[in-house]
Amino acid sequence: MPLSVLDLVPIGSGSTPTAALASSTALIRRVEELGYQRYWVAEHHGMPGIASSSPAVLIAHLAGATSRIRVGSGGVMLPNHQPLVIAEQFGTLDALHPGRIDLGIGRAPGTDPRTARALRRGTDALGADDFPEHLQELAAYFRGEGPVVAVPAHGQQPDMWLLGSSGYSAQVAGLLGLPFAFAHHFSGENTLAALKLYRDTFRPGVLEQPYSMICAAVLAAETDAEAHRQALPGALQFLRLRMGNPGLVPTVEEAEAYPYSPQEQAFIDERLDGQVIGSPETVRDGVRELVERTGVDELMVTTSTHGAAERIRSYELLAEAVAPAALAS
Repeated sequence: MPLSVLDLVPIGSGSTPTAALASSTALIRRVEELGYQRYWVAEHHGMPGIASSSPAVLIAHLAGATSRIRVGSGGVMLPNHQPLVIAEQFGTLDALHPGRIDLGIGRAPGTDPRTARALRRGTDALGADDFPEHLQELAAYFRGEGPVVAVPAHGQQPDMWLLGSSGYSAQVAGLLGLPFAFAHHFSGENTLAALKLYRDTFRPGVLEQPYSMICAAVLAAETDAEAHRQALPGALQFLRLRMGNPGLVPTVEEAEAYPYSPQEQAFIDERLDGQVIGSPETVRDGVRELVERTGVDELMVTTSTHGAAERIRSYELLAEAVAPAALAS
């Protein structure tokens, strides 16, 4: 059971994007040493607490800082970009780092309409209805069958994944025979249904057999109590995002001192209940249960907390606690 990482490149209270990017560079080097399979970065725009607005640029840096681990997008939001641009970017990345680049594609813009229009610089309505057509065009560039020649995309073969948080992308991935990655970390109520839909609709294409991965929110610390303390800043940041007030990742002390209303506390509790949080033993059991329940082929984890050292330590503890034999037993 391969373990992988989704990094949102969080910017903590009192920190800067420069420091956040440096922390991600240190993190990928450490998880490569620990044997993690792949390391993906997401695409977010206009988010003060997230520094991963340009996946292709960041992937180039992270791949250059490592030698073995696969590096990719989790994901590039296809409605925000022309397929030709993505093909050229990831064709370049694959030429620079052959056999190490993943191209994870998302269906939603992942941002507000004003930002989406600024990204595309077009006047057409931006939506996901034309997603299958754009996805097919993107794949065609790598085969040399696009409407124009994409250099150096033609001849390059980054591994293409379809990402999703609902049944729509699961069906598309199944029908096209693509590997599928599901966003369990923020859409856990849809995980089992989407995975079943993917497997039921799968037709041989890029793959002969279905291959699925989920991304789960996981945080490990020396004790259960300390892990829950470290998880609180990420939960508060997500609460503020849902309230229309995105911001930096607060410190543990700021999160503990926040005056939660009963409704906000209920939101936080529900958010944390859907994550795997605790000591190495607790995390081992939680991850094993999640893998057994979902039947996935690979597990990707994302860890949100304020401190860079605490984030690295969480991945170290996870690697120590969750060996392949532990997941398979």
